Amino acid sequence: MRVNEHILNLPDQYLFSLIGQKVKAHCSKNPEREVISLGIGDVTRPLVDEVIRGLQDAVAEMAVASTFRGYGDE
Repeated sequence: MRVNEHILNLPDQYLFSLIGQKVKAHCSKNPEREVISLGIGDVTRPLVDEVIRGLQDAVAEMAVASTFRGYGDE
């Protein structure tokens, strides 16, 4: 089995804990600034109705040729 050698260049730290440390450091250096967390959220609760409707609307939009949106020209 071949291993991608670039894997060896990755840090030994879990991504979410690293992000948490960076946010905490930023907040301590900038206490006057409000940080809106767009992190992983609370996965113990169901999605709210607005999110479900938005996802359903987006799927329906992508299912019709006239409203489908793909990548633009390069």
